[in-house]
Amino acid sequence: MSASPPPPEEEAVPLAGVGAVAGNDRVLAAAHHIVKSLATSKNAADDMIRILSGFDYRFSNITSDLDLFHSTSPSRSRSPTDAASSEAEGLSLSDFDEAARLIHLWDTTPEALLAMARLEDELRHLMLRHAVPLDASGLYCSLRRLSLESMDDLDTSSEFDPTTPHSQEGAPDTARSASLVGNPFDDQLFDLVRPDAVDELRAIAERMGRAGYASELVQVYCGIRRDLLDECLTVLGVERLSIDEVQRVEWKQLNDKMKKWVHGVKTVVRSLLTGERRLCDQVLAVSDELRDECFVESTKVCIMQILNFGDAVAVCPRSPEKVSRILDMYEALAEVIPELKELYYGTPGDDVICDLEGVLGRLGDAVKGNLLEFGKVLQQESSRRPMMAGEIHPITRYVMNYLRLLVVYSDTLDKLLDEDAAGDVDHNASNGGADDDEEYLKSLTPLGHRLVKLMSYLEANLEEKSKLYEDGALQCIFSMNNTLYIVQKVKDSELGRILGDHWTRRRRGKIRQNSKSYLRISWTKVLSYLKDDGHGSGSVSLGNSSSRVKEKFKNFNFAFDENYRSQTLWKVPDPQLREELKISISENVIPAYRAFLGRYGSLVDNGRNSGKYIKYTPEDLENQLSDLFEGSLGSANHSRRSWNNLQKMWEKACLGRKPEVTEFAICMLRENEVKQTCPIKSMKLRIVKLTILQNPTDRTVEEIRYLYELNTFIVRVCNKGYLIRL
Repeated sequence: MSASPPPPEEEAVPLAGVGAVAGNDRVLAAAHHIVKSLATSKNAADDMIRILSGFDYRFSNITSDLDLFHSTSPSRSRSPTDAASSEAEGLSLSDFDEAARLIHLWDTTPEALLAMARLEDELRHLMLRHAVPLDASGLYCSLRRLSLESMDDLDTSSEFDPTTPHSQEGAPDTARSASLVGNPFDDQLFDLVRPDAVDELRAIAERMGRAGYASELVQVYCGIRRDLLDECLTVLGVERLSIDEVQRVEWKQLNDKMKKWVHGVKTVVRSLLTGERRLCDQVLAVSDELRDECFVESTKVCIMQILNFGDAVAVCPRSPEKVSRILDMYEALAEVIPELKELYYGTPGDDVICDLEGVLGRLGDAVKGNLLEFGKVLQQESSRRPMMAGEIHPITRYVMNYLRLLVVYSDTLDKLLDEDAAGDVDHNASNGGADDDEEYLKSLTPLGHRLVKLMSYLEANLEEKSKLYEDGALQCIFSMNNTLYIVQKVKDSELGRILGDHWTRRRRGKIRQNSKSYLRISWTKVLSYLKDDGHGSGSVSLGNSSSRVKEKFKNFNFAFDENYRSQTLWKVPDPQLREELKISISENVIPAYRAFLGRYGSLVDNGRNSGKYIKYTPEDLENQLSDLFEGSLGSANHSRRSWNNLQKMWEKACLGRKPEVTEFAICMLRENEVKQTCPIKSMKLRIVKLTILQNPTDRTVEEIRYLYELNTFIVRVCNKGYLIRL
C-alpha cells in the first residue's frame, strides 16, 4: 500500500508554550498525519501496524526523555548536559502532554479499536490453534523423566503400592536443586504451544502492550490458558469437588481420587506450571509486571482446584485406612511447595503460597488425627469370636501390615508427630519398668514412640482374646502364634530398625514363657501317670499289684489320646515353632514312657488282653506326636504308617483263624491302602455285614471276640470315639 501524502502545513496545530521550535511542529505534524491517515485509509489496521512499527523507537525515545524530564528537581533546573539534550530535541513538557493527548485520541478512533479487536481475535486464534494437545500418558511420562533426572536418590518402590512414590531422606533438597534455577529440565519439558507460533504471539503481545491494551491482553491470554489447564486437570483425573461431595464419596472411589490427586499435583507443578512460566517468559517479554500477572491469573484457578480437594480430604471424618493416602498427599504437596515458591517468586501470588502451606498443615493434622483414631479402634475392638485352632488372629495381620506401611513414611511422620509423644507412651509397653526400658524409650524417635504405643494396644487386645479359650494350653498356643507373627513382621521390615533389638528380645522371651506354660498345662497330667507312687523302688512298689500298673497304663493312654485328638486340630503355622514344640514334647514324654514301659511292661505283657493296656510303643508315640499342630486329624504320612502297622498286626492276629476271617481282614486292609485314607464308615458296614448277614449264630465266641477287638483297634487307630456293637 502506498504511503499517504504528507499533511499540508495549514493543518498543523500550533504548539502551546513559548520558545517552541520547528522540531516541535514536526512532531505534532507527524501525530496529526497518523490520525488523518488512519481516518481515511480503507485498511486502517494494516496502516496502524505499519506506522506503529516505524515509530516504536521514537515512542521509546519520548518515554526515556519524559522519564528524564520528570526526574529533575522541583524547580525544573537542569544540568548543562540535560539542557543541551533537550535543546537538541526541541522538546518541552507541553509537547509531551499534547503528544499524549493525540495518541489517546488516535487510540480511541473506531478504526483503532477495530484493529485492536482484530489483534485480540488473532491472539486467541493462534493460542488455540497452536496449543499442544496433552493426554494423561504424556503428562505422566514427562513427570517420570523429570523424576529420573532430578531425584536419582528417591526410592519409589513400595511393597504395598508400587505406583505411589514416597519421599526419602534428602529428596526435598534434591528436588529443590532441580527447581527452576538454571532450568535443568528445559530440554525435558514439552512445549505447551508449538514453537513456530511463539514469535508471532510475542509480536502481537508486544503491540497490544505498547498500545495500552494490556488489560485486553491479560484477559485473552489468561482466559485461554486457564481453560486449557482446566482440561489438563480433567485428563489427570483431578476433579472439581466440594467438601460435601468429597465426604459423600465411598472410600474405594475416594482412594482412587486421592491417588490421582497425588500424581496430578506433581504433574501440574513440574510439567504444566513450569511450562506455563516458560511460555509467559517467551510470549509476554514486553513487561515483567504483565508477565507475572498473566502467570498468576492463568494458574491460580488450577492451583485452587487442587487445594480445595486437599482441604476437603483433610476435614473428612477420621478413619484409619485413610492415613497412608493422606500421607501421600502431604508428601506430594510438601515436595512441590519449594518449586511453587520459586515459580511465584516476585509475583503477586503470595496468597497462593499461603493457601498451599495452610492446606499442608491441615493434611498433617489429619494424619495425626487418624493415627489417634487408629489407637482408639485397637483399644475398643472387642470381638468375642476366638480362632478355632489358636491361629493368628485377623486383627494381628491387619495391624502389622498397617504399621509396616506407616514406616515407609518414617521421615515425614517423625516431623509430624509431636515432640512430647514420648510422654504419652506407657512405660510398661516394653514389658517392664527396668532401667534398660527407660533408656530404650529415650532412644526412640517420635514415630518409634507411637509404634510402641500402638503395639502395646495390640498386645493388650490379644491378651484379652486369649482368655476366650477355656483350655489354658490353647491360650498359650494362640499367644505364641500371634507373638511370633508380630516378631517376624518387625524383623523383616523397617519396623525392626525403628523398634530395635531390645523390643524384639522381649517378645521372643514371651514366646519361650508361653512354650513352658503350654508344656506344664498340657503334659504334666499325662506324665503324672508314668511316675511311681513312692511306695518303694523298682518292681517292688508296683509289682505286687498288676492292676495298679494296668490302671496307670490305661490312664496314660486316655490322657495321651485326649491330647492327641485335640491338639492335632490345633494349628501352629510357623514350621520352626511347630517342630520346636514337638521336640519339647518328645523330650519330656518319650523318655518317661520308655522308662515306665521297661520297668513295668512285663507285668502287663504276661496278662490277658495286654494290648488293651499297652497300646503304644515308644516309636508309636513318636509317630503320634508328629501329627500335632497340623490343624487336622492326622497327616497323610501318619495315616500310611498306621495302616502299615495295622496290616502287620492283623496278619499276626489272623494266624490260626478261619480263612474267611483272615481274608476279610486283609481284603479290607488292601481296600484302604489303595484309598490312602481311613474310611471308617465303609469298614463298619463290612464288619456288620460279616457278623450279621453271614449267620452270626454260627460264629464261635472266639471269632466274635476277635472281630470285636479288630473293630476296636480300627476305631482307635482312626481316632474315632465310637464302637460297632456286635
